[in-house]
Amino acid sequence: MTLKDLLVFVDDRPTAAERIKVAASLARRHDAHLTGVHVAGYGPMPPILDGIAVDQVVAAQEEVARAAAARAEEAFREAMRREGLRHDWRAERGPVASTAARQASCSDLAIVGQPVPGEDNWLLPEDVALLSGRPVLVVPYAGRFDRLAENPLIAWKPTREAARAVNDALPLLKAAKRATILVVDPDPDTDSEAPGDDLAVHLSRHGIDATVERTVSDGIPVGDVFLSRAADFGADLLVMGCYGHSRMRELVLGGMTRDIIDRMTLPVLMSH
Repeated sequence: MTLKDLLVFVDDRPTAAERIKVAASLARRHDAHLTGVHVAGYGPMPPILDGIAVDQVVAAQEEVARAAAARAEEAFREAMRREGLRHDWRAERGPVASTAARQASCSDLAIVGQPVPGEDNWLLPEDVALLSGRPVLVVPYAGRFDRLAENPLIAWKPTREAARAVNDALPLLKAAKRATILVVDPDPDTDSEAPGDDLAVHLSRHGIDATVERTVSDGIPVGDVFLSRAADFGADLLVMGCYGHSRMRELVLGGMTRDIIDRMTLPVLMSH
């Protein structure tokens, strides 16, 4: 797969600036078209008090959504003017998860922001990954990311989701100066004698030089292990499968996908 049609979700928050910059850098690197998308959901309907009509409340919500979309579009188009990239813009209104997924489904890669703690985060990266069938690049809300995929870390387990993520990441991995495959808590009953080696051979046939590291979590949440090792390796991208267990199980019991999204410190490419 080549990256020729990229999509970035843009809101009117300051955190969108770095996300746009990362998306623009990818578009320039891959000579791709970049679409900016703003998705406005339907806000909660308050009780009708003191004779306030429903249509007045709806009109006020529509005005707020239009103003936010206009600010997001202005920031996106200004960035595109500076970068000189092929681009277009879409402002969508509807149920956020399904509307965003529909937009992302006809792209090669969707770039999404990490949810900001303490703020209303209607657009969740995992919703886009689960519903669109496309890979999602999640950009942290804090930090600058001038490098991407020069030194990627692959969170590997021989599962459908992880294999899909690696395949979706190939256009990025091919530009890597080095890549690391990290296997945490290999299963002696189901894994090969040297887990990760098969993937390293596969990547080598794509011209990607990858080394394999293996470790145990020793009671530490697996997501934290990957983030800690990413810092140790100086990684600039984490590639991982999204929701290997059911989403409900992770919501109840916790899991790697949720942990990574909550505490990520580097861009993460995830696929389901």
